[in-house]
Amino acid sequence: MSPATINESSLSKTATDSSFLPNFRMRRMRATAPLRAMVRETHIRLEKLIYPLFIIEGSGLQKPISSMPNIHQQSIDVMLKEVEEIAAAGIKSVILFGIPQNKDTQATGAWSKDGIVQKAIREIKKHFPEMVVVADTCLCEYMSHGHCGIVENGKILNDPSLKILANSALAQAEAGADIIAPSDMMDGRIGAIRATLNANGFQDTPIMAYSAKFASGFYGPFREAAESAPQFGDRSSYQMDPPNIREALREIELDIEEGADIVMVKPALPYLDVISRAREISNLPIAAYNVSGEYSMVKAAAANGWIDERRVVLESLTGIFRAGADIVITYHAKDLAKWLA
Repeated sequence: MSPATINESSLSKTATDSSFLPNFRMRRMRATAPLRAMVRETHIRLEKLIYPLFIIEGSGLQKPISSMPNIHQQSIDVMLKEVEEIAAAGIKSVILFGIPQNKDTQATGAWSKDGIVQKAIREIKKHFPEMVVVADTCLCEYMSHGHCGIVENGKILNDPSLKILANSALAQAEAGADIIAPSDMMDGRIGAIRATLNANGFQDTPIMAYSAKFASGFYGPFREAAESAPQFGDRSSYQMDPPNIREALREIELDIEEGADIVMVKPALPYLDVISRAREISNLPIAAYNVSGEYSMVKAAAANGWIDERRVVLESLTGIFRAGADIVITYHAKDLAKWLA
């Protein structure tokens, strides 16, 4: 008998021997859709999603953002119609980004009582008091140079920027913001904002800190949406260097020490490891920002028929939550509301 014949006989014999069959069969609970749903570990829920809105001055305006299909700059009256739509769909939270008519070197529109975001907050809370309004607290959209802090002789200054950031947060809280979300990455800004809010009677207003915000190439479409591209240089001197995870964890720890109630990792998909490590070191709620570039890549690939958009978005968001995020800011929220209905 040849070796080949012997091997074939042996394989045939073991295949019918019950002692060689698996006792633990992981496929048992994958056999049907109801069984898979029963043991599913990670879920996407609408109350965990925050939908971004870009607000501009004027009336009756809705300007498409070329790099972000179905996302617009819109005036407050048009924005209210969208808020009504998403509220009816079950989305319970929004985050606001303002684009002022005029910019200067002191980010006046960011802290003025009549700033575009402050006006939008008041209108949303008046018409939709149950909607959770998160106010992005940054200066880049309001600065003529497009940076997130005071600039002097070509250098972005940390400490002089803190007062403006704190005043901006206070103006947003006074307008009725439910959550203040500082995104500038200046050192000490969480402590400065917390102290200012506390001193003015807003000790119960939570802070969602953009704690580990990386200097990412995935922000390109947002720069168009918020008209916030820097007029010189880049943001690498204050946003985080992408290769660093220990530094990211230190940033998170510092924000917690200074009074953050929620910490955030941004972007989300390239930094799932950072989200996971953040989950290990803190019991605070963790937010992740599924940023514009991540959104636009999916939309472009779907438009070309290269991917199944619904399947890819659900898989991507599941991955972000599975990594440890409790909250996800995403431009896909409206589509998710339809798919999860």
